[in-house]
Amino acid sequence: MSNIAKLIIKSELSARNMSHQELANSLEKIGYQETKSSIDCKLSRGTFSANFFLECLFSMDAKTIEISKFKDIIGMSSVQMELPELEIKNKPKVISLFSGCGGLDFGFHKAGYEIVYANDIEPSIELTYKYNLGPIEIKDIQDVNKASLPDCDIVIAGIPCQPFSTAGNRKSTSDSRGNLFVDVMEIVDLKRPKVVLFENVRGFLSAKDDDGVLMPERIRKELKNHGYLLHYKLLNASDYGVPQNRHRVVLVGIREDTNKEFIFPDPISGKENLTVNSVINRPFSEGYKEEVWNLSPQAQKMSQFIPEGGSWKAVPYEELPPRLKRIRDEMKKYRSPNFYRKFSRNEIMGTVTAAATPENSGILHPLEARRYSVREIARFQSFPDTFEFIGDSVPKKYKMIGNAVPCELAYNIALSIKKQIFTHTE
Repeated sequence: MSNIAKLIIKSELSARNMSHQELANSLEKIGYQETKSSIDCKLSRGTFSANFFLECLFSMDAKTIEISKFKDIIGMSSVQMELPELEIKNKPKVISLFSGCGGLDFGFHKAGYEIVYANDIEPSIELTYKYNLGPIEIKDIQDVNKASLPDCDIVIAGIPCQPFSTAGNRKSTSDSRGNLFVDVMEIVDLKRPKVVLFENVRGFLSAKDDDGVLMPERIRKELKNHGYLLHYKLLNASDYGVPQNRHRVVLVGIREDTNKEFIFPDPISGKENLTVNSVINRPFSEGYKEEVWNLSPQAQKMSQFIPEGGSWKAVPYEELPPRLKRIRDEMKKYRSPNFYRKFSRNEIMGTVTAAATPENSGILHPLEARRYSVREIARFQSFPDTFEFIGDSVPKKYKMIGNAVPCELAYNIALSIKKQIFTHTE
């Protein structure tokens, strides 16, 4: 069947006078990453996934296939296959909560899911989400009419990580944001999806509820009470094609009556193309407008002393502000912090943060005395260049990107869930 699929793709390309590079560009516009060379290879040997086949056809807007052209090979006389019906049938339906600007959702969209409802409380992400992914309701989840939500196959929830974040002050689950799990489970009880997915920061593994129970075990117990079995794992985004070392806990609950297990996807081998250089050296599209959040005068001055691959430790003592002089005087007391880190071009970027502060986030460009631009930060989060960030506030763009789940991490998880749990849709 793969040879038939190869012939169909080649026929559609020929009918449109499209090159393999133009197909790669077309695929990127719908969030599917393929290079010209990878397409050359796949169409040459004729072995590729059904997902690749469908994405190629959808990217070319091939609404029907003239099967009659291939009937001698196929051994059938059907004239057409209508693709829009196939596309809709193959898409598990998603309810997305705490969606942000859509990193997690984009990954699921790319993997062939349909987002039937999305929600967030933050108004600044609305235009970005709508432009790239579709409708989103901006409302406190506690005020959402949960009974009116559409049916779904999976609920995904990037519950705000701040109560458990090691980048700030850790708060207990008495923090109102720590109780949003209850609202999510109300929707789960109403819709009974096959899968529920949560994402959180690494500190979630050691955070405790008000009774001193570790949060993963608390979630396991709660999900069990609602009829779901929990699988969770600490993942590094760079293991899944993201040019950034970003550790996140992913929790996947599978409805017990599906009688299915879930195994997290294996890491993708090879990280040589995930370096800082792979992000900053890639050309930008025509008409690209650089957006950069200017550094404070202090950070600007210090950055000039820091070499590529270095940190604040390279700044002369007399050039340090008083607070950093005190820390430099007692490095052991302060556990030798590595402030103002400039990752070198041959390193993998550290964790992109919502605050984008040069002191703690590795946000400094290795060659220029500035923060990385909005588009560069988006690339570190594996957003495609076709994903637009809408709004007048540049700092808010950094925040929404920093808060997002990396798209490629989300995509690999979504694809693994689809293959293991929604096999009937393949």
